Amino acid sequence: MKQKHIILRTTQSATRDPFLGALSQVRTVESVAAGLTVEIDEIEPRRVSAVTRDSSILAVAPAIPMSLIEPLDVKKNVRATAQTVAWGIKAVGADTSPFTGSGVVVAVLDTGIDASHPAFAGVQIIEQDFTGEGNGDPHGHGTHCAGTIFGRATNNTRIGVAPGVEKALIGKVLGQNGGGSSDQIVSAIQWAGQNGANVISMSLGMDFPGFVKQLIGQGYPAELATSYALEGYRANVQLFERLAALIRIQGSFSQATILIAAAGNESQRDVNPDFEISVSPPAVSEGIVSVAALGESTQGFIVAPFSNTGANISGPGVKILSAKPGGGFAQMSGTSMATPHVAGVAALWAEKIMKTGLLTPATLMAKLVASGTETGLKVGFDPADVGTGMARAPQV
Repeated sequence: MKQKHIILRTTQSATRDPFLGALSQVRTVESVAAGLTVEIDEIEPRRVSAVTRDSSILAVAPAIPMSLIEPLDVKKNVRATAQTVAWGIKAVGADTSPFTGSGVVVAVLDTGIDASHPAFAGVQIIEQDFTGEGNGDPHGHGTHCAGTIFGRATNNTRIGVAPGVEKALIGKVLGQNGGGSSDQIVSAIQWAGQNGANVISMSLGMDFPGFVKQLIGQGYPAELATSYALEGYRANVQLFERLAALIRIQGSFSQATILIAAAGNESQRDVNPDFEISVSPPAVSEGIVSVAALGESTQGFIVAPFSNTGANISGPGVKILSAKPGGGFAQMSGTSMATPHVAGVAALWAEKIMKTGLLTPATLMAKLVASGTETGLKVGFDPADVGTGMARAPQV
């Protein structure tokens, strides 16, 4: 039985190291900077190994269901009566940074955006729908995330980390039910890179149970469906790793681009302190900055009980105030909310680097991850839960 597969290919020859599992040598710059193609084809799972023998193919993976990292503690129509600066903006130091994200292009791959919201006034927003539903954001998740990255002050309240961003790419990869597919995500990443994105923010993850259910629905026995799903999971992690590697190499010759993704909300420390789930795909893929969530307490920042462990860095992710479709604010919690904080901080670092030297993916990623600090965290935290700590904006 045939399944939709994603094929990552270079149009010119390249060699791979099968032990490292990554691109080891590119014979020509064009094979990365101009010759990368993403193809979607129907392939029988048993024929995948034969397809990968083509030297131009870097990765093959089945299209797997994707879903937004479901936010928690959602409150709509929140009035920002006492706040003039949302707490997350202060926590990352964006309110005292001399940088605003000016000159930096940000991409948000999510449920779309309500481009008419006052928080996005003056921003050149380029929308691309990968779901077939059309542009816009009936769900609200994408609008909230975009507001945290580059939203302007609304009703005398600052919600955006990088309100100086003038151009934003909005890839609608998740529908109004919050679902999508990994082929849509890969295509959107390629689209964002081709349109000049320096920072790509993704608050989404793989829906493994959904893939198993999908296969069973197509007639696969449960055991075989689970086996194929596990292999597909592994193949998609590898696919995102190789795509990230190619984007990183491409950034040495064109605009620098880094990928930032949510770690996931599957942990339940409030039920049992040991109930911790590791970072989920695509954030777990090497080359993608994974983000954990922190909240406030009287004793300092604390790890959110739902935040998955093993992330690279952390951001504010509890009771985050941001834009909602139709105007006004909504409050949400999740690593989905922490990710746009870190993406906004990345935009500030990108602006600083561009003003003082050459912006490269390696430099931007290094500056961003190194900005994390454990200062201000409640004593007794597990380092594995916070990565390098709370992301911090450049101050000089």
